[in-house]
Amino acid sequence: MKRPSPRLNLVLSMLIFGTIGLIRRSIPLPSSLLAQSRGMIGGLMLILVMLLRRQAPDWYSIKRAGVPLLLSGVMLGFNWILLFEAYRYTSVAAATICYYMAPVLVLLVSPMLGEKLTLKKVLCCLCAVIGMGLVSGLLSAGGGSTKGVLLGLSAALLYAAIVLLNRRIPDVSAMDRTVVQLLVSSLVLIPYTLLTEDLSGLTLTAPTLLLTLTAGIVHTGLAYLLYFGSLPHVPAQTAAILSYLDPVSAVLLSALVLREPLGVFGVLGSVLVLGAMLFSEWEPKKR
Repeated sequence: MKRPSPRLNLVLSMLIFGTIGLIRRSIPLPSSLLAQSRGMIGGLMLILVMLLRRQAPDWYSIKRAGVPLLLSGVMLGFNWILLFEAYRYTSVAAATICYYMAPVLVLLVSPMLGEKLTLKKVLCCLCAVIGMGLVSGLLSAGGGSTKGVLLGLSAALLYAAIVLLNRRIPDVSAMDRTVVQLLVSSLVLIPYTLLTEDLSGLTLTAPTLLLTLTAGIVHTGLAYLLYFGSLPHVPAQTAAILSYLDPVSAVLLSALVLREPLGVFGVLGSVLVLGAMLFSEWEPKKR
């Protein structure tokens, strides 16, 4: 059986990430606790999958990549924290557009990885950034506070570092890599949650528990497995453009499912982002 292509896996992971907002609206939990739960549930789910497959972790490869592997997990946890804090100090639109500067940062440093930075890729990435500004509503929202913007850009910087760091540990399987990173990120978020949230009066209902499990199993374990497994086999420039499928699909689904207004700017921005992605991938056949 032919295995799915890395690019297809990357696209699928982006679409899964884009649907998390649909169930997040129905989960009455603090963002930090939900993020910590997602990491722990996702990591434990992947461990269960490995046990069912009788697949033992490659401890030798994990040990060899120990420092960058653990560092990427720590970065993932702090990345979530910075993003959640950005939402506190500025609008969601401003935090989102700042956070999705990460693919642009990856694109800019891709020549250091031996990849050619073409004018076409640069123009497509700029077009995607403009489209993201329109989709997020940043133009109409009027921006955000300086602190929120800096937090969003800091989260983007960490996210770009995670992407580049994962490309340096290709010897570790996608399953092993994802399990370690999710569990490490979850452990990093535990003290942050305990210090910033009052969980004494928290009650869990059956729907909340079910949706949280879905967020952990599908939107974290499965999505990150596809995502991190595809990155070592996809050029950084291509991954930078394809990453915009996540926010664009989230905006489109919010308009179609949650009936949130998209507007003319949102439609135009979606066309710009998707058009830039497709154009960057299209290469004319040579004779």
